[in-house]
Amino acid sequence: MNLSKFGERLSELIFDEGITPTELSKKLGSGNSNISHYIIGRFYPSLQMTLRLADYFQCTTDFLLGIESENYAKRFKPCPPFGTRLLELCKENNITRAELRRRTNIPESVMRYWVRGKTQPSIVNVVKIAEALDRSVDYILGREI
Repeated sequence: MNLSKFGERLSELIFDEGITPTELSKKLGSGNSNISHYIIGRFYPSLQMTLRLADYFQCTTDFLLGIESENYAKRFKPCPPFGTRLLELCKENNITRAELRRRTNIPESVMRYWVRGKTQPSIVNVVKIAEALDRSVDYILGREI
């Protein structure tokens, strides 16, 4: 998994928008230093912040994360709860959660919490699932139209 281009891509999008990281933080209701931390690669945003950033810049999550070099879509569906989506993904891709766990090294207990709606996955885990199923992050999130 390689998200090393995320900070660079975010920086480019901010520059193209003509705003500062601080202004973007205020617009998205994020802590002042969070956007700067994302840009320098100190940490990745939460799943919800990733979606807010992609919506703000009207881009795919794959483009925002630096996985794709082109932004292919301009409109997106609201994402279903991730636990619901995970069950749909397993059914659509004819894969068990045990097999998905084997391919991603994500513990069963973590997936169980997602299915029960107790937690949300990190963006890193969503990317792992996308890679394991050879799908886009937007597909994994149920965001594609």
